[in-house]
Amino acid sequence: MLRYIDPITRKQRYKSAATTKRSEATKAAGKWENDLRTGVVQSSNVTWAPFRERYENEVLASLAENTDRKVQGVFNAVEKHLSPNRLRDLTADRLSYLQSKLRETGRSEDTIKGHTAHLMAALSWAASVGLLAKKPAVKMPKRAKGAVVMKGRPIAGEEFDRMLAKTGAVVGEDRAPSWQHHMRGLWFSGLRLAESLELSWDRDDKLCVDLQPGEHPMLRIPAALEKGNQDRLLPIAPEFAEFLSQTPEAERHGYVFNPKPLTEKRSQRLAEGQVGRTFSAIGEKAGVKVKTETGKDCEPVVKYASAHDLRRSFGLRWASRVMPQVLMELMRHESIETTMRYYVGRNAQSTAAVLWAAHEASKGYTSGYTTPQSKNQPEPAASATADTD
Repeated sequence: MLRYIDPITRKQRYKSAATTKRSEATKAAGKWENDLRTGVVQSSNVTWAPFRERYENEVLASLAENTDRKVQGVFNAVEKHLSPNRLRDLTADRLSYLQSKLRETGRSEDTIKGHTAHLMAALSWAASVGLLAKKPAVKMPKRAKGAVVMKGRPIAGEEFDRMLAKTGAVVGEDRAPSWQHHMRGLWFSGLRLAESLELSWDRDDKLCVDLQPGEHPMLRIPAALEKGNQDRLLPIAPEFAEFLSQTPEAERHGYVFNPKPLTEKRSQRLAEGQVGRTFSAIGEKAGVKVKTETGKDCEPVVKYASAHDLRRSFGLRWASRVMPQVLMELMRHESIETTMRYYVGRNAQSTAAVLWAAHEASKGYTSGYTTPQSKNQPEPAASATADTD
C-alpha cells in the first residue's frame, strides 16, 4: 500500500501499489510523490475557504495588524471578482483577470501591484506547505510612461487656510474646533489618517506620543503594530512636537485627535471612513481641487482635497529641507524608491528656489572661478611689491 498525509485535511490517503514486490512499490511511491509535487495529480481538492482559514491562523496572526487588514482586503477582492472554489482555480489567467477588474473599479496601478504581491505571497506559502502544486506565474503591473504618480497633490498654505475657514460650514461651528485641531495635526505631522486616529497620549498598545524620550520628542510604535515585531521609536517633525506641546499636560490622556460626531445622537468614536469623507467634504466646500479626470461619459470628474493631501503637503515641504533618507524615515515609507518617486525632485521650481537661496547665501566666498572682467571695469592697480623666485 502507498500512503501519505493530506496537508489540508490531515487525513491519511492511500492506494494499492499493484505489486507484491517492495522494490516495485518503492518506485511506484516515488512516481506518485513526483506527480503530486508537479501537479499532475492534486494532493487533495483544496478549497478556498479552508486555505484562507489556515493562512489567517498560521501566517496573518503573526503579522502586524495593518498587514493583516490589507491581506483580508485582498482576499475579499478575490472572492468578489473570482469566486474561487478550489485553490488551484487561481491560475495566471484568472489573476490577470482580477487585475483588470481592479482597474475597472478605479484602483491605481500601485494598489493593484500591492494586491498582487500579497496574493502571490499567500500562494507561495500554500505551495510550500503542500496545499498547491506550485504558485502561478503572474506578471506584476508596471506603471505606464507618463502616468500620474499621485492621486491628488500637495496643497498650498492658502488652500489649507480656506479649508480651516470652511470647516464650520460642513461640521457645524460648535464641532469645528475638534476637526480643525485634527487638520492642523495632519498638516504638521504627515501622519496617515488611520495613524492619526490611532495616535494616543498614554496607551502602550497604540501608536503613542513620547515627548520626553531623551533629547527629542518621538512617536512610539508597539511591536504588535510593526512588521518587525519590535518596539520602535520614530522621529517627528519639530513643528508637530511644538503643536503637541500646546496641549496642557492635564489633558494629555486618551486619543490625541477626537473629531466630534456630526450628530448629537452618535456617541461612538468615528471610523476612518467617516472622518475621511468629512475631510473631503471640507475640501470641496473650500473649492480646493487637487485633480481632474475624465469620467465614463467623457465628463470631467473633480477630486477635492482630502486628509491624504495634507500628508502630501507635509512631504513636499520637508523634501527641500532634508536628505531623501531622512525624508523616507519621516514619512515612514517602506523603501527609498517610494520617497524618490513621490517627493524628491518633483517640483523643479522649488528645487530652483533652494539653489538660488544657497547661491545668495554663499556670496562673498571664493568660488575658485573668476569671471571675465567687464569692459567698463577699471584694470586692477599694479602691485606695490614684486614677486621673487
